Amino acid sequence: MPGGTLCTRCAATPEPPAPPFAGAPGAWLRSPVGLGRAAAAVLGLVIAADLFAIYADLLQYGVAGDLLDGAHGTEIIRRADRADTLYGTAGIVQTAAMLTSIVVYLCWFHRVRVNAEVFSPFGHSRKRGWAIGAWFTPVVNLWMPRRITLDIWDASSPWGAPRSHAPVNAWWTLWIISLLADRAAFTSYRRADGAQELHDAARLMLFSDAVDIAAAALAVFVVLRLTGMQRQKALGGPAPVAETMPL
Repeated sequence: MPGGTLCTRCAATPEPPAPPFAGAPGAWLRSPVGLGRAAAAVLGLVIAADLFAIYADLLQYGVAGDLLDGAHGTEIIRRADRADTLYGTAGIVQTAAMLTSIVVYLCWFHRVRVNAEVFSPFGHSRKRGWAIGAWFTPVVNLWMPRRITLDIWDASSPWGAPRSHAPVNAWWTLWIISLLADRAAFTSYRRADGAQELHDAARLMLFSDAVDIAAAALAVFVVLRLTGMQRQKALGGPAPVAETMPL
């Protein structure tokens, strides 16, 4: 009506309800629970593969130590052959578990990244495509996935109650250490041409696999915690609107 006064019909018509979440264009909220559980499960397979690798490492370490002490004969040769076979098998098992975990984990990671953009459209330092690409870009993959995870973590935290970054930082620190240790152990083993070098390489492999177990365990925690945060936030609805104080 002229003068800014609503007619009786307009005043009686309720406003249309606001959408649950006003996400960025192309972003929609989908449950991360199934993928989160799958990602946690395959990370459990990584832990199991690493435990098997530790058993193989211990055999290598023991054989190399016995050779340094002067052991010889058919028995030590038999043990050395068995240790080499188990080491090779452990490498295959670890590679299979790692490739499986990469596929499932990245599906989950992309899902929670899109969900996070629904919760907080402007709270991200990188576009959603980097949720996949950052892991495969040299040098960038040493820091950007952590930054993206923290953005997702912050967006998924309860309204007005941000969660500590400590779990993400601890997981990422161990993950980087395990990568460096694994590279050093592989290089050391490949170059080993004597009992002493093999002994040192086996010790490095033990350290690398142990750190990888710790990193994978923390990754499971981060996956389940982040999945739970997003589920609770979605069930809780949009951010509460502050009540208007009477004049």
